[in-house]
Amino acid sequence: MNICEFRILGMQDEQCLRTVMNAIQDLPGIGWLEISLESGAASVEHGNFVSEGDIRQAVEDAGFETN
Repeated sequence: MNICEFRILGMQDEQCLRTVMNAIQDLPGIGWLEISLESGAASVEHGNFVSEGDIRQAVEDAGFETN
């Protein structure tokens, strides 16, 4: 399993957090994920079926920016 870490910009409340978490969890091969609503820091464990770029794209498709 691989781990990627990045920041998510624009989350304002628990609904935003759920939206982002659901978008990531819908991808294949996600082991676990931790996202801080306060800092926007995200840490995602994933298999070889998806790349960090795929994960970032899912977040952006959900309406948030990554950094």
